[in-house]
Amino acid sequence: MIETITGTGRAGYNGDGHAAKNAEINQPFGIVVGPERDIYFCDTFNHVIRRISKTSGEITTVVGSGRQGYLGEGGPARDAMLNEPYELRFHSSGDLYWVERANHVVRKADARTGRISTIAGSGLPGFSGDGGPATAAALNQPHSIQFDRTFETLLICDIGNHRIRAVALGTGEISTWCGNGTTELTPDGAKVSDQVPLRGPRALDIASNGDLWLALREGNAVYRIDANSHRLEHVAGTGRPGFTGNGGPAKEATLSGPKGVAVSPDGKFVYLADTESHTVRAIDLSQNPPTLELIVGDGERGDGPDSPEPLRCRMARLHGLGIDLATGDLYIGDSEAHKVRVVRFGK
Repeated sequence: MIETITGTGRAGYNGDGHAAKNAEINQPFGIVVGPERDIYFCDTFNHVIRRISKTSGEITTVVGSGRQGYLGEGGPARDAMLNEPYELRFHSSGDLYWVERANHVVRKADARTGRISTIAGSGLPGFSGDGGPATAAALNQPHSIQFDRTFETLLICDIGNHRIRAVALGTGEISTWCGNGTTELTPDGAKVSDQVPLRGPRALDIASNGDLWLALREGNAVYRIDANSHRLEHVAGTGRPGFTGNGGPAKEATLSGPKGVAVSPDGKFVYLADTESHTVRAIDLSQNPPTLELIVGDGERGDGPDSPEPLRCRMARLHGLGIDLATGDLYIGDSEAHKVRVVRFGK
């Protein structure tokens, strides 16, 4: 079944300290289930990160003052100014990392001190800095972040540069992990390098076996990056935009600018926020070849209704997806409906 856990459908910023269902939010994007199974999400156009308590159901703001900008280095995360936080991830240390698209940076809140610092990006758009300190490097509209399986490297979808950048967290040095800056077709089977083209690397997630899953927004395709060989395997999408192929082979389906990706705990499904079709679709890896299935929505823009049948629930340009690794429940940032929804699979 599907239900709304926060958002009234109106854009706004209120409700802290009260039931999340009654709060107003403004275009939620990235979502993650935290160490204590609280729900954290980027309330993007309120320029804050908010948390929904798993136990009380109350919503609070945990990062950001609600004022748009780029201030707060070294100070309390709650007092900082953010500019369009897009996606967030927890490090194994408990530190919270997030990307700010409009500031062209990645920042973190220290779990022990609660203070904020910039991890990557100078604050100015561009492409520079490889081989040097990540905080002096230029990014261009970074969108998604994810750690490798060792938690020693942070990967950044530097979408304006058509590259994935890597920050070695031990040294703070940045490099280009994959992508040559062009928008040519990514060759199936190519090995990760700075010579491989990536057309709009938008979203990354990691499976329990260490494989990375990459969604290309302009490329309208999904690739698996093998944890051991580091080769890119084309799994879904023809490369042409569209909304076809549900129930059939994933590689023969058309996608609609996917902007979010999340892997189920058992690794059998890769969920896609298929933004321009207003749906969640899933690559079913248990099939041979993998198939593409429709999970939420019918392809039309709308707002609900919440009901026992997710295929009846319309959405509006969703962006973020998050997985509860304990239950497999799927959280959705239904961006232009100004709601966060959850699909509960009854496990």
